[in-house]
Amino acid sequence: MHVEGQIRVLALGLIKKDNRIFISQGYDPVKQQTFYRAMGGGVDFGETSLEALKREFQEEIQAQLTNISYLGCLENLFTFNGKQGHELLQVYQGDFVDSKFYELESLVFAEGKRQKTALWVDVSRFKLGELLLVPEPFLEFI
Repeated sequence: MHVEGQIRVLALGLIKKDNRIFISQGYDPVKQQTFYRAMGGGVDFGETSLEALKREFQEEIQAQLTNISYLGCLENLFTFNGKQGHELLQVYQGDFVDSKFYELESLVFAEGKRQKTALWVDVSRFKLGELLLVPEPFLEFI
């Protein structure tokens, strides 16, 4: 949950298969813009970012991860829905334990009260600017 005026710490997971990545689709109603971001979520007090990553994937899409490695940290200053945000993103790479996730084209899941979609997208669509991946420096990890 984003609290205005506070820095939020998130753990995000980069899941790759061939030239595609598994990401979540979002929409900013003020900008009227669709964007994409790696799946994951907030780190709770007393929880490591690795624990948060595993918990978020389990809660949101009932998926377990394996072969997890730390890639780095990104600082993200942004505006969403007309409000400023500030995040520190702990970025990991990993694989799904269950191979069924690699067979999916997309998956609808609940994030709180919101319905969201996760899907496999070809990396070239982001590199060519066809689709927006946020934050933009995330492309360096791919």
